[in-house]
Amino acid sequence: MSETKLPTKKVVLLSFGFFSTSLAWSLYNAYVPLILKGFISSTTMIGFIMVFDNIAGVILQPVFGNLSDRTHTRFGRRMPYIMAGIPVCALVLTLIPRMESLWALITLLIVFCIVMAAWRTPVVSLMPDITPGPQRSQANGIVNALGGVGSLLAFVGGGFLLDRGGYPLPFLTAAIVMVLALIVLLVFVREPKQAYEADPEKPKVKLARAEVTSLLLILGGVFFWFVGYNAVETFFTLYASNTLGVTAGQAGMLLGVFSVAFLAFAVPAGFIGAKFGRRRTILVGLAGVTVLFIPMVVVSNLVVTVICLFGGGLFWACVNINSLPMVVRLATDRTIGTFVGYYYFFSVGAQIVSPILAGAIIDSTGTYRSLFLYCCIAFAIAAVLLAFVRHGEDDVPDASTATEVFETLGD
Repeated sequence: MSETKLPTKKVVLLSFGFFSTSLAWSLYNAYVPLILKGFISSTTMIGFIMVFDNIAGVILQPVFGNLSDRTHTRFGRRMPYIMAGIPVCALVLTLIPRMESLWALITLLIVFCIVMAAWRTPVVSLMPDITPGPQRSQANGIVNALGGVGSLLAFVGGGFLLDRGGYPLPFLTAAIVMVLALIVLLVFVREPKQAYEADPEKPKVKLARAEVTSLLLILGGVFFWFVGYNAVETFFTLYASNTLGVTAGQAGMLLGVFSVAFLAFAVPAGFIGAKFGRRRTILVGLAGVTVLFIPMVVVSNLVVTVICLFGGGLFWACVNINSLPMVVRLATDRTIGTFVGYYYFFSVGAQIVSPILAGAIIDSTGTYRSLFLYCCIAFAIAAVLLAFVRHGEDDVPDASTATEVFETLGD
């Protein structure tokens, strides 16, 4: 593959895979706690059950990313996992709201989390598989935009269906949509025999410790900016209810302002990263979110909050959209799934650590305002790490050699 034009149609079509994961997880996170509340009175226990997905993600997503790199079938490397995973998850979704036993429900939740983790990394790996390196930021913007649509459908459409048919209706509808998304992938997406890489003919050498250092710094940055983001995602409604005096529903709508801004700017953020450099774009994004979140530490004004959240969503898009392409830029065609697994190991790991740490800080300070100070500190640490990154752009020579060093270390 030698062309460098963005395969827009292919990217849009394969985005239905990520759309499917976003729809399923958003519905799961929104309504499973409410279903569990019918069986369990302890919020702590519900929270423990709800972290199953993150634990499964940290353990299994890197494993299945690596397995998909080594899989060779007539359907491709990634598609077998997607073809097996989506129908199972769709079936489990339809059963979750129908369980009458707590242990049967928990069993289904565990199965759902494991199977989702098994096909998420392969489906995300399809994007760099079919996209030239210089175009991956733009492609990732398209993928995340469609994923954002899936989340919005889960929240808005799911709520509409819930009011009219109870829990089974939104879960059944989501399952049907997931199967339809799989059909789109099977009919229209042809997985290539090998993925794009910077220079397939270039011999690989077991050197380039600098590339390994850059990869570790990028992954460290991924961890810390998701530490900051996940804290806000987890505790914002409590912050808004206690500090701004709004209702729980209004607090959710405020957080939706951030999500809508991210969704609107996902595609432009990819083009900005491609034009001005991914590292530079991420650093600007981190600086922008930090500057906009600082006033929320001291100001209790609804208008200011809306402005800061909307601007924060725009800058967060600059960070989020360009981070995965930086990681997979250091992979070869044989290890893209593995490197996507690295990305999810650090990003999902942050989602396990951050709620506990942020909650402890809020408890110790006695104010939800400390949430945004905590977030800004995490973003600042991520920016410092990224400032020392020297590889991950598409004009860097020998980036593929980082893979060889990791393979050597693994041996």
